[in-house]
Amino acid sequence: MNLTKLKSTVIRLSLLLLCFSNTSYAITQAEDVNTFTLSNGMKIIVLEDESIPNANMYLFWKVGSRNEVPGITGLSHFFEHMMFNGAKKYGPKMFDRTMEAAGGSNNAYTSENLTVYTNWFPTDAIETIFDLEADRIANLAIEEKSVNSERGVVSSERTTGLENSNFRAIWQEVKGAAFRAHPYSWSVIGHASDIENWRLEDLKKYHATYYAPNNAVVVIAGDVTTEQVKQLAKKYFEPIPAQPAPRDVHTVEPEQKGERTVYVHKASVTTPNIMMAYHVPNTQHEDYYALDILNDILATGQSSRLYKSLIDEQQVASDLFTYLPESIDPNLFYIYAVAAKDISAETLKMAVVKEVNNIIKNGVNAKELEKVKNTKLVNFYRTMATINGKANTIGSYELYFGDYNKLFSAPQAYNKVTVADIQRVAKQYLIKSNRTVGILSSEKDSNDADL
Repeated sequence: MNLTKLKSTVIRLSLLLLCFSNTSYAITQAEDVNTFTLSNGMKIIVLEDESIPNANMYLFWKVGSRNEVPGITGLSHFFEHMMFNGAKKYGPKMFDRTMEAAGGSNNAYTSENLTVYTNWFPTDAIETIFDLEADRIANLAIEEKSVNSERGVVSSERTTGLENSNFRAIWQEVKGAAFRAHPYSWSVIGHASDIENWRLEDLKKYHATYYAPNNAVVVIAGDVTTEQVKQLAKKYFEPIPAQPAPRDVHTVEPEQKGERTVYVHKASVTTPNIMMAYHVPNTQHEDYYALDILNDILATGQSSRLYKSLIDEQQVASDLFTYLPESIDPNLFYIYAVAAKDISAETLKMAVVKEVNNIIKNGVNAKELEKVKNTKLVNFYRTMATINGKANTIGSYELYFGDYNKLFSAPQAYNKVTVADIQRVAKQYLIKSNRTVGILSSEKDSNDADL
């Protein structure tokens, strides 16, 4: 082993020792994970972990805004609200109250690809959790009164979010311009006109289709046994009948062949915001790991390319970040920046483009690549040191990467990425003809005077 490789190995081992010093957590191995599938098609993944007398249950439903069509956009997110509104056994407000009385808590989120519910609880409350989830899966109350109440909540959330968040205001316009065919074109919260006009039969059909047990992956991690989970799953989940599989999303976004630009006016904006979005492959593609590392090289931490150049040196930006979502279908690689005082959107845009082009032309150096790899490794094992992190990561790899086993080879996959790979993906994807540029600015920065 040469000196450089030896130094790299020492650094990695030191970081891992730092991660796991003063903890009793063992590194989870693939053989620690058990799986079984119920007769109704629901897949259950179990990780036994006795580190604390608690457990959690993640329910990954394979439904997000990508499964919607014009007329019912926003329904996936709407059901994130509705699933807490009562069912046959546990009525309105009883889900949270029953869980809290048992010492548990919960959360949920909806993305372009998935709707995910998670429950944290003491191990002795596990049967209560199964009972609660089975009730709302099989017997959710979808009634006019509760639907209209939540419709108002979601509509208000949409309006308030767009008013208060510059990022959301520009993001929805950029997505709409970047995607002309694929359902990623609309925001997860949906179009306002669709929210106002969902019909009761739309909701019932959507719930029956996408909240069928054969459309879910359930991950349970913590102080449980696989046999215990299997018995409870058979008792509470298996009686829920399977449904015909949802129709596949077969729309493929056509290749973008030229830069697209959108301008968003917002009077309250003090300095321009810009967003650049580049089409990239889905998470299962071989280029994912190189793109993910490029994402960090560009904008993670104060030593990143964009932070050093745009904020520290040129002082043309006051804030920035990049974002590469995990995604079932090909999606977008985002660069977002807020201009510093008296800096125009065009000046900021060109500063970003210059840094991106620098990587395309000259690549990155081994030192910055190694730094990102080390950080990735530490963050990966730190996440896998908690039962919540384990459950979430196992489920995410199962859904986004196609197999939870791939998470155990993720450190090696990151380690294999070379400086040449970084330059190659930058050159292939972060190019002008493949990008959509959004500009968010106040009226004084518009080009109306030039028309």
